[in-house]
Amino acid sequence: MIRARDPFRRAQLAIAALFCFLGFQYGTWASRLPTLKARLDLSEADLGLLLMACGAGAAVSFPLVTVLMRRLGSRRLASLSALCLGLLLLALAVVPNYPVAVAIVGCDGIAVGCLNVAMNAQGAALETAYGRTAMARLHATFSAGSLGAALLASGVNTLTGSLAAHFGAAAVILLLLVGYAQTGLLTKDQQPGEPVESGEPVEPGAKKSRSRGRRRLAMPARMTLWMGCAMAFGTVTEGAMNDWSALYMKDVLKAAASVAPLGIAVVSVMMVLARIFADGWRTRWGDGRIVLTGSVLAGAGLALALLVGGVVPALVGFACVGLGVAAVTPCVYVAAARQGPEALALVAAMGTVGLLAGPAVIGFIANAGGLVWGMGAVAAAALLVSVCATRIRWVPVAEN
Repeated sequence: MIRARDPFRRAQLAIAALFCFLGFQYGTWASRLPTLKARLDLSEADLGLLLMACGAGAAVSFPLVTVLMRRLGSRRLASLSALCLGLLLLALAVVPNYPVAVAIVGCDGIAVGCLNVAMNAQGAALETAYGRTAMARLHATFSAGSLGAALLASGVNTLTGSLAAHFGAAAVILLLLVGYAQTGLLTKDQQPGEPVESGEPVEPGAKKSRSRGRRRLAMPARMTLWMGCAMAFGTVTEGAMNDWSALYMKDVLKAAASVAPLGIAVVSVMMVLARIFADGWRTRWGDGRIVLTGSVLAGAGLALALLVGGVVPALVGFACVGLGVAAVTPCVYVAAARQGPEALALVAAMGTVGLLAGPAVIGFIANAGGLVWGMGAVAAAALLVSVCATRIRWVPVAEN
């Protein structure tokens, strides 16, 4: 049972509420894309551009996030961006036309970029202040939020087709999550190395950021670029598996319509399970070894499945991908946050670019040489994560 007076658990649950918020917010409007498509009379190309606007907004948010992190800190930035996301969801429920929808979704992407950096900074601060691993479980709550959004969408659709009713109910849940997060988010009152008496330690680099608040953005350090590349290749792997695994099962392996979606299901389930247990693995073996071993498992497992062929080997290979890449983003976020808000913002932006551009690049490869080669590129991306992992200086966490 979680004790109310345990400052670590209180902060962990508050930060988890932010991760759940982001997964729930995105999952809510993404689940109603067919409704938006029909309501605004969009073509497939229009819908693709709408989705691209969200990713582009998140990708270009890097300079803004860097400035806001220095001026506001992760706690206030997380709260403000979360409130903006709730308002944008309500605006999307009554959007009058396509250009306004693109603008709203683009702003949503910027707010997502801000919240993504702020909540991961909070998670890294939690680990630094208490010397305990937590980031992987926090990322698992993002997946739980997405699942909750899908269940709510299904339930609301059985009662009413009203977009306003659905998004209004979702906004209430989002407001409750933001309110709960305020009960335990970390402040900037103490340095991580100081005794934690109030239960609200400082985020990493907070005072350092104040002393450098007026500096111009400098060229990122080489290790920061390696972190960004690891994040980009990791999100390429995640995004491509979500977008192309079912099509590979159907078109290449000729799986039945009822079996083809199992590819996505296997990847998703393995990622959630791995993230639940990954913090314990990180304490025992260290972040560097987890990222290196996991990415090799993902790349080699998928490559072997492609060579062997068949539905069962494919599902096993997909399971290796879900298990192997699950801890990549949490571990890289922690490493980047220790380098400061600028590094964290850049790494997050590169991850967004990978998530956005990766599936499209796989599509180009598949169009030129076949989907097997496209999935082979996914396996190569996973193996490139392991190469980047050898160039990153990993800091151990004391205990779980």
